[in-house]
Order: sequence, then C-alpha cells, then structure tokens
Amino acid sequence: MVREWRAKLLGNGVSQSMAAKAYRLLRAVLMTAVKEDEILTKNPCRIPGADQEKAPERPVLSMAQLLALADAVPARFRAMVLITAFGCLRWGEVSALQRQDIDTDAGTVRIRQAYTEQRGVGLVLGPPKSRAGRRKVSLPPVVVSAMREHLAAKVDDNPDAFVFTTESGRPIWRGNFNKLSDWRAAVAKVGQPGLHFHDLRHTGNTLAARTGASTRDLMARMGHDSPQAALIYQHATSEADQAIAKALHAAMRTERKKEKKAGKVAGGKPGKKKSKKRGGDPDDGAAGALVGRG
Repeated sequence: MVREWRAKLLGNGVSQSMAAKAYRLLRAVLMTAVKEDEILTKNPCRIPGADQEKAPERPVLSMAQLLALADAVPARFRAMVLITAFGCLRWGEVSALQRQDIDTDAGTVRIRQAYTEQRGVGLVLGPPKSRAGRRKVSLPPVVVSAMREHLAAKVDDNPDAFVFTTESGRPIWRGNFNKLSDWRAAVAKVGQPGLHFHDLRHTGNTLAARTGASTRDLMARMGHDSPQAALIYQHATSEADQAIAKALHAAMRTERKKEKKAGKVAGGKPGKKKSKKRGGDPDDGAAGALVGRG
C-alpha cells in the first residue's frame, strides 16, 4: 500500500522533494503507531531512498545576467529583483517590506516580518521564518539607488506603506507574480528559461559566499539559525579553483625570479637550500600530510 501510494504521488506530478517529505511524515506517524500505541508490529515504510530529496541543482545567475534580468522585467519590479538577490531575501520577506524597513541613507533593509499564504485564510502577515530571520542587511549602492527611485515613484509616504504591490496597491500573491512581471519572457531573455523567483535568493547567497565571507556572517545575512545552509554556499566553485591556481602560478613565478636574482648576485646558480628541521607543525598530520577543516 505504501509503495502504491508513493508511486501514485510521483505519477500525478508531485516532485521528488515533496514526495520525500510526505514519505517521512507518514513514516513518523506509523512509527508512533508501532512504538507508542503498539497498533502495528513493524513500520511498513521500508522503501530504500524514498526519504531522500534529490532536487536538481538550481541555476545561479552571473552578475551580468542578474542586472539584465532587472532591466527585463517591468520597471515596477526592477528594484524588487535587485533587493531580493543582493539582499538574500525570501519571497515572503521581500513581499512584506514596508517603507519604514528601507533606509537609503544607511544603505540597509530591515527584515522583521514576512507574508505566508494559508489555504482558506489568504495572506497572513507574521514574523520571519525563524528568529534569525529578523535581521538588517547592507545593500550595494546600485541597489540603494534603485530603491530610492522606486520609493519616490511607486510608494506612498506613509511609513507603513508596502514597498512592492500590484498596480492597485494590493499585496502581491506569489502565484500572480509571474503574470504581473511577465517572468517567463524576462528569464528567457537572459538565457535562463527555467529560473524561479526563489533562485534570486540562491544567486545572492552564492555571490555573497564567493566574497570570502565567514560562515557566521553568511548565516546573519541569509537569516539562518544553523550553519548548514551557509556551508552549502561555501562549496568550491570552478571560478574560485581557477583563481587559486592562477595565484599559485603567480607566486611560483615570483619565487623563481627571486632565485635567479639571488644566483646572479652570488655569481652562480642558486643552489638547493638545506631545509631546517622543524617540529610540531600544527598543519602536519600524523603522516606529514596537510590537515584542514574542509
């Protein structure tokens, strides 16, 4: 029955990620039936790998693509694209921003609330996803400039006025945004036809990680309680790896030049220097290999 139920979910178009979440919930419920209530003798949720989420890697925009996308959407949503990406904001956070949350003099955005969509209720304004979600994020000058223009042209002077709304001034539903912004045409124009709005935050997180920021600083900017998510964005990239190789090459050439210069001064070829024995090198492991934290 469990196998048929899961197969039906996947067959009806439910994603692997959502099916895995549903499977884990069912397994937890049935585990209670086994251990607490003793209704079942064993848990029937035994499908190997069914609890694992294997979501494909989401696309990351280049800086050029991100700026082009901001110009491709209607002017009303240009600043929304920029602040979401460069401020590392979630949909619920950016859609709930009010004028009082934007400080163009200090160049910051304050996240203190978020919208959630609840079935049968509608849009509900409440606290961010977690306690760490309450934060203040610094913005690049180009985003501050775009926000200043947007506030002047599209937002009422009332501090409680919402920053991003529909033409009629109503809050934006996530399901309506693609139509309002002509999203499909815009992302196709920049060469990323499958891009989701949430990928803007993913892009911003990745760009922030590439600056070399610490895990703690990334956690604060992204609004995460756990370092797990920040660590994901600190994975090595091909660009970073190439930069390391180039830096090592440059250092090697500099050292070779020093050796040649020293050899000329001494009147001969530079000889091999006898290495001094050192003990207790903190970077050496038991077998003399470099040991890092990963």
